[in-house]
Amino acid sequence: MDEQPARDDALYELAFPAPQVTRPDGTGPVLIHALEGFADAGHAVALAAAHLRDSLESELVATFSSDELMDYRSRRPTISFSGETFTDVEMPSLALHAIRDNSGKGFLLLAGSEPDLRWEQFVDAVRRLSDGLGVTDVIGLNAIPMAVPHTRPPSITAHGSDPDALGDLPRWGSAMKLPASASMLLELRMGEHDYRASGLSVHVPHYLAQTNYPAASARLLAAVAELTGLDLPLAALDSAAEKVRAQVDTEVEGNTEIESVVAALETQYDTFTQAAQERASLLAAEESLPSGDELGAELERFLAEQTGTGEADPGDEGPRSPI
Repeated sequence: MDEQPARDDALYELAFPAPQVTRPDGTGPVLIHALEGFADAGHAVALAAAHLRDSLESELVATFSSDELMDYRSRRPTISFSGETFTDVEMPSLALHAIRDNSGKGFLLLAGSEPDLRWEQFVDAVRRLSDGLGVTDVIGLNAIPMAVPHTRPPSITAHGSDPDALGDLPRWGSAMKLPASASMLLELRMGEHDYRASGLSVHVPHYLAQTNYPAASARLLAAVAELTGLDLPLAALDSAAEKVRAQVDTEVEGNTEIESVVAALETQYDTFTQAAQERASLLAAEESLPSGDELGAELERFLAEQTGTGEADPGDEGPRSPI
């Protein structure tokens, strides 16, 4: 017998009673999606989502079915063994929460593991949920490895179905083809259904892509606040970023080879930044900048590094290795 496709309502379970998400003025909430596993260099997306849930008032709206959406053989869950018996297992999760910012304004956060399966059905389920919850804007968070130094503020680029809504945030500036993600497909499909859909990609030093990099998380949330007017807490992430910066500086100091690489990245970054002030984009310089193919290759290399490694623990605050 042929397997029947999963219905949208089989992909998730709604919480009861459902939390109130409509704002006092009658407008609907913004939906932020933060899917881990693909473009999450420095675990910046996972850290940002966890920070929002932990530091603000949060209520569960819906839980998505891992059995329907995840391929456990491609990203095997971690199971604990005492030496005599299995004691616990960490299964992937994906859930939608209603959260209130510092001023009490509500928004939605879809966060957890990126689905491996049924992307179109997953996206359609999110759209139908958004229709029912009165969502107005949809913003996706991404973090990609780039040739940037940890000694400079994280840079960011933005994209979306309504370029005017992105304000002064830098754009990519060139066309490219790259491996897709569920987050990218969600942005595309929501835009096709007349939602104002956008995405934010923060640039993480490529040599820190495998460790937690809270500076990138703080930059993502600052950009979200800029686009939406939400009052989001950033102090704890900024503090964590300072600690990580100090740890990386300590490991780099005295290693002449690494110091020379960082110095070269600083020179490149400063040159691009100066050009950006004149051309309104960090990626607008014509010389020495990575091309679309190079950016795509950088992402492909990052994906190759992730294959078979499983998902990192966002609670591990220290860098594992600067290089």
